[in-house]
Amino acid sequence: MSPLRKLGRSYVRAFSGLPGEVWILAFATLVNRAGTMVLPFLTLYLTGQFGWSPAAAGRMLALYGAGAIGGAFLGGWAADRWSPVAVQQLSLVGTGVGFLALTRISSERGFGIAMVVISLVAEMYRPALLAAAGKGVPVEVRGRSMGLLRLAVNAGMSIGPAVGGLLATVNYDLLFIADACTCWAAATVLFLARRRAARRGLAQVDTAPRAVEPVGSPWRDGPFVVFLGLAMVLAVVFFQINGTFPLYLHHEYGLSEAGIGGLLGLNALVVVACEMLILHRIERLPPLAVIGPGAFLLCLGFALLPLGRGALYAAGTVLVWTVGEMLSLPMANIFVAARAGTARSGRYMGAYTMSFATAFLIAPALGLAVYERLGGGALWGAAGAVGGALWVGFWALGRVLASPPASASRARPPQA
Repeated sequence: MSPLRKLGRSYVRAFSGLPGEVWILAFATLVNRAGTMVLPFLTLYLTGQFGWSPAAAGRMLALYGAGAIGGAFLGGWAADRWSPVAVQQLSLVGTGVGFLALTRISSERGFGIAMVVISLVAEMYRPALLAAAGKGVPVEVRGRSMGLLRLAVNAGMSIGPAVGGLLATVNYDLLFIADACTCWAAATVLFLARRRAARRGLAQVDTAPRAVEPVGSPWRDGPFVVFLGLAMVLAVVFFQINGTFPLYLHHEYGLSEAGIGGLLGLNALVVVACEMLILHRIERLPPLAVIGPGAFLLCLGFALLPLGRGALYAAGTVLVWTVGEMLSLPMANIFVAARAGTARSGRYMGAYTMSFATAFLIAPALGLAVYERLGGGALWGAAGAVGGALWVGFWALGRVLASPPASASRARPPQA
């Protein structure tokens, strides 16, 4: 068998057996993420168009993170009580309205208030999406289902920042308009899918409200809380791509907005091409055993930035942290889904999303402040050290969860 045929069969196996509702969710997510243009260029927009300092731009991203924490909680809570698909639609429509409103705001106070409100609405989408994938999907394909959603996110991200970089050279307002239109288009996809399912009497997407089930709080699950802490630290490093990373490439590497968008698009293209194949190979491994090395590689990619210059070298560092992303983030989704079960999916996914939202609150302000005061070498060197600590942390958590409880050990009869 030729290598190309063998590769083709591997792709077929990786994508086969996934339910129809997951494909609908993935297509809507693809449309939405194809318009992700505002956040990757927000620091350049605020520093270039309004003349704000990097620290002031970082505060705006931090305010987005503050609202995102509430949005993650609200989205997870609502997804356990009503239709996760309806929660996604509400989020998409409101986010589009908010992005259009930003084009009419120039004061720092008004912009800050708008960022909190927009993020509160926008971040309801993520836990509702993950809850929809976790509740209506058989356990044996849940990992690849969530991988398909991540593929849709990254396929969209391969389009959004690249197109956004080109639009920014014409008029920054076009970024906000395009982002709003794709939000509404994604909501329309979900609306038409629900109508079609209702007409045919098919349960292709989750449409009916459910009775409230008693669920346990994820905040009383000790190992899960430790996992959330580690995931949040990892996300603080990862979210430098929305703050310091583009600014550093612009100042230190001399790259334009289009070049930076191309690098972010490269990350997304590699994820689209390779992640499902990798996930198909590793989905049966213990998630924490994979997340640790992945976290280290993700941080290492950023730590390599001060050691070279030029677009090709920057692309090489992007490939390193992209491999780490493909190993760590999808396996983290699988770990959360397995830990939550079905009845608690919304709350667990909400708590997981809150950890990322908290990181989004911390990451831009922290990264830009360190960059402004100590320089890029200190910032990216610290990222590498954090990567090593995360590898140890995830490994230790895996050992704890693999060990039997002390009470069970005491109850065992002594062996001869």
